[in-house]
Amino acid sequence: MSLIRLQKLSRRYQMGTETVHALREVSLDIQRGEYVAIMGPSGSGKSTLMNLIGCLDTPTAGTYELNGNQVSEMNDNQLAEIRNREIGFIFQTFNLLPRSDALRNVELPLVYAGVGKRERREIAMSALASVGLADRVHHKPNELSGGQRQRVAVARALVNKPSILLADEPTGNLDSKTGTEIMALFQLLADKGNTIILVTHEEEIALHAQRIIRIRDGLIASDEEVRRAVD
Repeated sequence: MSLIRLQKLSRRYQMGTETVHALREVSLDIQRGEYVAIMGPSGSGKSTLMNLIGCLDTPTAGTYELNGNQVSEMNDNQLAEIRNREIGFIFQTFNLLPRSDALRNVELPLVYAGVGKRERREIAMSALASVGLADRVHHKPNELSGGQRQRVAVARALVNKPSILLADEPTGNLDSKTGTEIMALFQLLADKGNTIILVTHEEEIALHAQRIIRIRDGLIASDEEVRRAVD
């Protein structure tokens, strides 16, 4: 069974008297353990697709099944529960709480999930260690570099052991050297069997994935495996 199955998924928006077709009957399967990049120019529909996969929005038509759950017809409370349980989000802007240290930021999804304090702390410490930040757990975001902040965001995304990691332009606010380090971390996570969906407009970043889906005018323009150079 596919981890993600979209069937004829559409999203329309009403802008005054005009109807905008952001996504047009997109059908797509993503398997458990895949590392997929979604690409497309501004206005192509890639952000709409990401919002639908991330359960941040609901489709106008079509169906979306995530890990056996039919999410396309869920209400807001059910979607919030699915987001917290099934999806780890990593954003370009990190979205960390500025007054909380790295440990507290990583613990947050576990607080929402009702995990006890001691267990929460252990899981968060382990997640921070897994991204190379065992020595930075009590540092606040303004005491960390951009790359370290993104690592905290990755650790936070991992704590609930989600079905998918959904990364939106994760290197967008980083210099090229730090971006390369973050992409190496993503490769490690993919090698461990995590399902990763990476939304980017940068070809160089997309080429780290196993598969690239290109969106144009609300449609899938191409869906191809990335060919690796053989030594």
